[in-house]
Amino acid sequence: MSTSRLYLTTALVLSLSAGFAPAAFAQGSAQATPAADEQPTEVVVTGQRASRRSRLDTLAPVDVVTAQSLQTQGSTELAQGLSRVAPSLNFPRPAGVDGTDNVRPASLRGLSPDQTLVLVDGKRRHTSALVNVNGSTGRGSSAVDLNAIPEIALDRLEVLRDGASAQYGSDAIAGVINLHLREADHGAGVSVSYGEYDTDVDPANSSRHASDGATTNVSGWVGLPLGSDGFLTISAETRHRAPTSRGDIDALVSPAVVTSRYGDPAQLSASVFINAGKPLNDNWTLYGNASVSDLNSKSAAFFRHTNASGNIPEIYPFGFLPIINAQSKDYSATVGARGNIGEWTSDFSLSAGGNKLDYYTLNSVNPSYGAASPRDFYDGQMKYDQTVFNADISRPFAVSGWASPLTLALGLEARQEKYAIKAGDVASYALGSDTTKSAGAQGFSGFQPSNVVDVDRNNVGVYADVAADITDRFSFDAAIRAENYSDFGDNVSGKLAARYKLTDQFALRGSVSTGFRAPSLAQQYFTSTASVLDTSGSVGKIVETGTFPATSAVATALGAEPLNPEKSTSYTLGGVWHSGPFEVTLDAYSIKIEDRILLSENISRTFSTQVADLLAPYGVSAARFFINGADTTTNGVDLVANYRLPTERLGRFNFSLAYNHNETEIDRLNPLNNSPLDPQPVLFARVRQVILTNSSPEDKATVGVDWNAGNWTVNGRATYYGDVIDPASVQANDIHSGDHTLVDLSASYRFGTGTTVTLGADNLFDEYPDATPANLNITSGNGVGALSFTRFSPFGFNGRYIYAKLSQSW
Repeated sequence: MSTSRLYLTTALVLSLSAGFAPAAFAQGSAQATPAADEQPTEVVVTGQRASRRSRLDTLAPVDVVTAQSLQTQGSTELAQGLSRVAPSLNFPRPAGVDGTDNVRPASLRGLSPDQTLVLVDGKRRHTSALVNVNGSTGRGSSAVDLNAIPEIALDRLEVLRDGASAQYGSDAIAGVINLHLREADHGAGVSVSYGEYDTDVDPANSSRHASDGATTNVSGWVGLPLGSDGFLTISAETRHRAPTSRGDIDALVSPAVVTSRYGDPAQLSASVFINAGKPLNDNWTLYGNASVSDLNSKSAAFFRHTNASGNIPEIYPFGFLPIINAQSKDYSATVGARGNIGEWTSDFSLSAGGNKLDYYTLNSVNPSYGAASPRDFYDGQMKYDQTVFNADISRPFAVSGWASPLTLALGLEARQEKYAIKAGDVASYALGSDTTKSAGAQGFSGFQPSNVVDVDRNNVGVYADVAADITDRFSFDAAIRAENYSDFGDNVSGKLAARYKLTDQFALRGSVSTGFRAPSLAQQYFTSTASVLDTSGSVGKIVETGTFPATSAVATALGAEPLNPEKSTSYTLGGVWHSGPFEVTLDAYSIKIEDRILLSENISRTFSTQVADLLAPYGVSAARFFINGADTTTNGVDLVANYRLPTERLGRFNFSLAYNHNETEIDRLNPLNNSPLDPQPVLFARVRQVILTNSSPEDKATVGVDWNAGNWTVNGRATYYGDVIDPASVQANDIHSGDHTLVDLSASYRFGTGTTVTLGADNLFDEYPDATPANLNITSGNGVGALSFTRFSPFGFNGRYIYAKLSQSW
């Protein structure tokens, strides 16, 4: 679907939502709201292949997040909203890291973003084609873009905080996020919101007031009947966001002003999600969903000064600010049928999805082309596609003397993946006639023909899961899964979980599991290189430097080997206590991961004559590649508590507390076992090690109060973020975010016509991470003054956001 057609379709759905006004009001959810003194009755499906249990009866910790709790926030980004209510999920807002500015990853329990599996209605969601190769959280990962999924399309989310590879396959080392789509055969809703940052920016060398980042979001949904017993739910969203700028002044220009644009990118997005279900007969139901989303995002690289080597003064006499334009398109479709085959409950489905990411560099120059250089460049494309077939069956078997039947679940998943890189325009990467200048577009150099990739792989996994209540107090769940990948072979994972109820109010639960994450195709085959002129010999020649596949001749010569899967062993132990309107869960965990896949440092020919000799035949001056670089251990604890308080005069209150403590340590750094180099270069420097262990806060806590009386609703939340380190090569130069607490507040009034008006402020008291000390900011070269606040801040660095929202439901 073209971009213009997608935006037209989005507008049509929103218009349909606004104009569809049947007499009955539908919430799009069949779940009833419990009375204030009753326990919630949500049925959790994530992490339980062979059984279905209520939220407080699960054998592993699961957070249930309703769409309503997300929509009461100012943020219209799914990942941002989810990070504020899920205790162990973090969503930093990095800037100045090229493509990661535009497609930002989220992480669970401080682990890599690609170590959390994302499902949509229980089916595996495709990842982004982006590889995060720069200095940010999640360096080296390719993760699911949660923000490609509109909040309006969801009914609720389940966050399983436990390893689940034995049940779902690769990627579920940290846990699982399962997104449940809205199901409605009638009703509709539309929402329009507008907000912007109103903030005082105080970096080390300046101070100013900013009003920017204006964001307009329009979303809607409509439920339609399919015959007398089916449903068709269409949801759509469009968002326009202006950029933010939080850099410090540039002392190299006169007068000294802010020349950077360090902050959120400008974005224009649209998405459409369709979900449908239709009984075929008394036994079988046909279901399906489809989505398409389009994101046009423009972030800024560092400013190039007039006299910079990367500038052509004839084109930009006053310098220039390169713009990195990422155009991301996501698409997915699932069709399936569920029903009974004899005594077996069955579910068969086929899913396909992918992401296409095109890069452009705008307002730039290729210095080696001189005054003839273009100003705008097409840099090439990365593309990822997957097709998944699932077959799941289950049935209960009576066991004499047991409190419940033993349920056996069996299943198969077959998956095909494809990954490709397409070269950009010649001028985006080439070295022109002026060989004293750098090659390629300034800000983001294009992919070269030598970087072109077109690969695929297949894998098949089978699992068995058994669960039962042996007594009224003791329950267990056991699973085993075997996988075969066409590129690296076999893997077997297992899990055992149990729950024991000591009293009617208190129960203990725990699990032990092994898991794995297959190396992604991007990690195996991503390559991005730049051409430079080598003048070390008597005759100059062009050589390459950059990222190479681990299986390439260059990497193999230095000792690289084909990537192995990451393997994990996880332990959890916790307790659940509830009495009337009060409930609390406390869960401790330990996750040991072997052979974590990491991106190495650049190995340069200047390291030794031995490296120079090895690289010379390939025309390469420096190379880096992915390796199974480290073993780590992550330990932590999650505390979640809720208390519901009804009053006769003051309305209903809901108090919540969520706390996560999380620490990651490196147990071992793995050498290149086949390397001929002696000595070996540093493969994983201090900066990379600290990013791995300290790029997420060790402590995060949220206290929330929701109040409802009549037509009024007020939501308040205070979130504490512990210190995060932005590392340097020596500890004395580390930058710290500091300990900070952010307060969010919103108030809504619902009129009898179904119209709701909301006013609110996120980060009400305009909190920022600690400013970067002036001597540790960029003081020379490109981007002077840009990095005024750490890009590792767990809550970003944009300041106070004020918004208003108007919603109408029918």
